[in-house]
Amino acid sequence: MSDEKSTSAVNHTGPASAKGASRPVRDLRFSRRLLTGCLVVVVVASVLASWVQNSWGRVRVTGITLPTQNGQWVSADLFRPVSATADNPAPLVVVVPGFQRAKETQANISLELARRGIVVIAIDPYSQGSSSSSTNQRSATNEGYGMFAVVNYAANTDNLNYIDKARIGVTGHSAGGNAAIQGAAYFGAEARKAGGPSKIQSVFVSGYVLTLTEKTLRPVRSNVGISYALFDEGAYRNENKNGDMRRAPEALRLVRSGLGATEPIEEVEIGRYYGDVAARTLRVVHNERVLHPFQPYSLEATAGQIAYFQKVFGLEKGLPATDQVWFWKELLSLLALVAAFVALVPFAQLILANVPYFQGLVHALPTAAPRPRGRGKILFWTLFATGALIACFTYIPMTELSQRWFVEASGREPTWFFPQRMNNGVMLWACLNGLVGFALFYAGYRLHGKRSGITPAYWGTATTPRELGRTFLLAVILFLAFFLLLFAVYSLWHVDYRFLFLGVRLFQPVLLVLVPLYAPVFFIFFLSNSLRVNGAMRFAGQSERSSLLLAGLGNSLGLLLIVIVQYATFALTGTVYWTDGWLYINLLFAVVPMMFVLPYFNRFFFRMTGRIYLGPMVTCLIFIMILLSNTVCYLPL
Repeated sequence: MSDEKSTSAVNHTGPASAKGASRPVRDLRFSRRLLTGCLVVVVVASVLASWVQNSWGRVRVTGITLPTQNGQWVSADLFRPVSATADNPAPLVVVVPGFQRAKETQANISLELARRGIVVIAIDPYSQGSSSSSTNQRSATNEGYGMFAVVNYAANTDNLNYIDKARIGVTGHSAGGNAAIQGAAYFGAEARKAGGPSKIQSVFVSGYVLTLTEKTLRPVRSNVGISYALFDEGAYRNENKNGDMRRAPEALRLVRSGLGATEPIEEVEIGRYYGDVAARTLRVVHNERVLHPFQPYSLEATAGQIAYFQKVFGLEKGLPATDQVWFWKELLSLLALVAAFVALVPFAQLILANVPYFQGLVHALPTAAPRPRGRGKILFWTLFATGALIACFTYIPMTELSQRWFVEASGREPTWFFPQRMNNGVMLWACLNGLVGFALFYAGYRLHGKRSGITPAYWGTATTPRELGRTFLLAVILFLAFFLLLFAVYSLWHVDYRFLFLGVRLFQPVLLVLVPLYAPVFFIFFLSNSLRVNGAMRFAGQSERSSLLLAGLGNSLGLLLIVIVQYATFALTGTVYWTDGWLYINLLFAVVPMMFVLPYFNRFFFRMTGRIYLGPMVTCLIFIMILLSNTVCYLPL
């Protein structure tokens, strides 16, 4: 069906002939069924994900908050196996996520350790998730992102009478791995002064070797295991400039720190256990063939970490390390994620059709523009490629500019002025490319569209302040419905919507204060995208599938090119193209999928209302809150 003949279901809510009246009835019935189906998927998938996380009732997962120094606090998830009791105390592992990560991103290792009878406290690092900011600008090094306080609490209180205080471990990935080894050094130095054992019996460091120095390792009085990705993008910073741990000075130094002078070695045997558990000199090095951001979600890397804690805690007779179920939770929460987003469409359709206040937002779908031919087609593809290339070449410069414009956040100083270090760069990129999108749209209109008889009536831009106000109110209702459903799911089953590092999580209410700060700047990009998707990429006679695929590629291609350049260079040379900005490139693994699906929602909402505004308002609000709740935020205490 061409766009010239297609109309939105809610455009047929008035009187109609018997022949035409059946269609809106069928469409609304479909919307009700689709909404019901999406809600059922969200509930069923969340329940099953919770059961996987709870090991089918053998583990109890509880959210906790611990007050720490200087008025700070740490938010955490406590995984307590029901087998852990005062009469049968179990070992404890504190899990520390890395930079830009919250406790839910480490749920895989948390639930796998808990399945094996180990108590787990997975924390939100300071300035991330629901934990407070820190007064210390080097929080990972000096406070373990809040882990030091958690270890002290576990070791010194009698409240956790179901843990074995002689078997406390710590694990972390990336910056969380740095926190783990710093914790081993901190508590080791404390133990040496006190003349007793360290509070941390064992640590496991994933994805970080920069601080495996003589100074850091000298006071360590704990067993230590490390896991480093062979294809880690940050390996250019290592002493050998690569991720191979066999002859890496960092790995050799670690192993020798446990062996002393008893067994000099020149090459580390990957996966071999050196030293002695009882003496707390055990050392092991793993070197999986994965990229840095995918390491926590590698079956091999997870198995190595499980096996390590089973060995140091004397639990080797338990479940094999290869017996893992965490990926089922990831798949189930992915289903919930998709269903929650899809539910926005039928819910909006039903509101527009059944609430008189919003029915005035429904207009006839504008006629689709004629498909460009000849010079018009050449111009279309030229502008398409220009937009993608500008998006590609401006991303890193904008992230660098953000560090000069937003000095406090870039320096990890608590501030109310754009406090999200990583989001600030994405925001500047989005603003610039939104303006570029408007300019390219206008260029296409002036150079070809106007001569071809295209007028603004094709674009769906006509509106009034009153209509914009009602549109915004509807967008807020959809935003609230989306997150209220998430809050209900989390309250009932303690799971959210996510897949690997792409996730929608609960947000602290204080983050709502930041929405008016970030949303207007981001909205330039979202509105520009809706205008281009519906005004410049919707042609008569073109299938909706082809049109949306083209729009999705157009919106994400520039950022995808950055990823391709980064990893093609890495594959050819062994060093990533962008070194200092490699963390910003890793951020794109979550951003690119969202950029691809954005035009789909802008088109769906356009077809409902005949206007370009509802889509960007809804998606901007939701997208901004996802960014705000998933990235590091240096808010004042």
